Amino acid sequence: MILTRNLDIESAGEDAAQLLLRPLEISDASCLAAAYRRNREHLAPWEPVRADDFFSTAGQSAVIGGKLDLYEQGLEVPWVLTTAQGVVGMFTLSGIVRGPFLSANLGYWVDEGCTGKGVASGAVAAVVSMATEELGLHRIQAATLAHNAASQTVLKRSGFERIGIAPSYLQIAGEWQDHVLFQRILF
Repeated sequence: MILTRNLDIESAGEDAAQLLLRPLEISDASCLAAAYRRNREHLAPWEPVRADDFFSTAGQSAVIGGKLDLYEQGLEVPWVLTTAQGVVGMFTLSGIVRGPFLSANLGYWVDEGCTGKGVASGAVAAVVSMATEELGLHRIQAATLAHNAASQTVLKRSGFERIGIAPSYLQIAGEWQDHVLFQRILF
């Protein structure tokens, strides 16, 4: 199974030729912690409230360990998006269900410096490709906050369709918030 993709996104500027979406590794803890610290304010409105330890190398080592355990069980595939400067995003297929459902949930974020450049759209397209070709999934679902127009645009560009609203779906930024649900049928 090949779960790595080089992304060629011209609008990403000087890092365009170096964008790599690859599986998360335990050795990413320090770079991922640095990326989360750098983007703490940028990500705060879109994520659960995080304890200070989450932003440390030790905290990320624990998170990565949990994600890799889920990967070994076939329940999750976590990727990091990197450039020569380090980690600039994370993409995850979680809640993978096999059998007649063949479905997963997509979650992602990109570095504030990468927003508006097609980076998230390019990485989501790569995840969709790998979900289809390498993982054999039939469907991917994603949820965005109702007011997250940028993420909704990324999903629509990647062929996702809006399927509804989930009231009080997730606790984000300390509040239970409504989410817009999207799906993409892969085959």
